[in-house]
Amino acid sequence: MNVITTFYEKKREKQIKYERSMLRDLSIKALKESVQMAFGSSRLTSSLMMNTGIEEGCYDVAIEAYLLGAHFSRFGYYGESQDMVKSRCSDEYQHLVDTLYNFLLYWGDGEEGPLSEDMYYICEQYVNRWWLEGIRNGEKKHKLRLH
Repeated sequence: MNVITTFYEKKREKQIKYERSMLRDLSIKALKESVQMAFGSSRLTSSLMMNTGIEEGCYDVAIEAYLLGAHFSRFGYYGESQDMVKSRCSDEYQHLVDTLYNFLLYWGDGEEGPLSEDMYYICEQYVNRWWLEGIRNGEKKHKLRLH
């Protein structure tokens, strides 16, 4: 008797396998350094980074942005520019930026109000950095046929 599987299950298994292979290239040290570089240098967010829970939330968003870039990297491999690839995943990308921004506003101490636009740009740069890293590493895997 054969086991019946659906295409959705197979697709999900393939996606999980690909994400695991991509996450092998990601180091915790790089995540920590990028959080300190992006949020520790700003007077606005440096007080927030004292709390380790906030730092872990930033790690989560970085990992999601990295996987999003890796997932859409196949379009860059086949010749699309990064702007075109970003427009393909603009909804998910914007959701990550908004999630990080709202997360930091929620855990902030209220001083961010007048400077919230600056914090938004910091969040956008942080997500963009990890999205681009995912694009680069994903394209490498496609070139080496490791996908």
